[in-house]
Amino acid sequence: MSLLEAITLGIVQGLTEFLPISSTAHLRIVPALCGWDDPGAAYSAVIQCGTLAAVCAAMRHDIARLAAGFLAGIRSGRPLATPESRTSLLIILGTVPIVVVGFAARQLIRGEARRLEVVTGALLFTTCLMAAAEWLAWRRGRRGAAGRHGLDAVTFADGLTMGLAQVLALVPGTSRSGITISSGMATGLDRATAARFSFLLSLPAVAAAGLLEAWQQRAAIFGSGDAALEAVVGTLTAAIVGYAAIRWLLRLLTSHTLWPFIAYRLGLAGVLAWTLGASAARSIPSLFAFL
Repeated sequence: MSLLEAITLGIVQGLTEFLPISSTAHLRIVPALCGWDDPGAAYSAVIQCGTLAAVCAAMRHDIARLAAGFLAGIRSGRPLATPESRTSLLIILGTVPIVVVGFAARQLIRGEARRLEVVTGALLFTTCLMAAAEWLAWRRGRRGAAGRHGLDAVTFADGLTMGLAQVLALVPGTSRSGITISSGMATGLDRATAARFSFLLSLPAVAAAGLLEAWQQRAAIFGSGDAALEAVVGTLTAAIVGYAAIRWLLRLLTSHTLWPFIAYRLGLAGVLAWTLGASAARSIPSLFAFL
């Protein structure tokens, strides 16, 4: 991998980790379009640490408030007494499913799940769920019922639903933010609140995945000076671009819908399906020639 590839993938990671268009899909698609090798699930997980830093910086006030509330609840023996401590526990609860499934299916995630056919299917499936969430929000608006606003409004059902939905983000093409924001909207949160909780919910899972992959694949990722430099450059680039992306998206979702992202995902899935179909068609003459 060259420094140009590392910077490009860092930009892609930073932009697409928070926009509901799937970072893992784009980290698989962009190298394929550029004729580069697949960077692999391990490298993708490591540069996610850059977007982890971006979340911590952009949402530092929320994180500090939740951490203080959690510690206060533990010290008092009443961990559910305040909204901050309850929200912190919901983040922990919502992280359990993805940790369990991610560990159990890690070989599948690193291998077959990264096929472009799988990415295309996941893009279409999650896009349908995002469209359904927007339709439900529109129906609520027609009835004059606004979505619940603020982290204090996040309930046990919201946290559990978004935590279970986050498991689907293990499949490239799904989009962690897309599936969790949509599931939060489906349970009654407004878009901005669903996005805030989605980003906070991502912190433990992204940290665990990035650090674990960095340790397990340390020989490949950091085995040489060039490889280590590429990992560092990609991670720093992802952090800078990711910070800008998260701030922009949180502002956007206070007054706009997910429909532009839904349209983009449909177009991307269409291009991928056409590319795969053309590739399959080109292979048919070769098959007949072989026979």
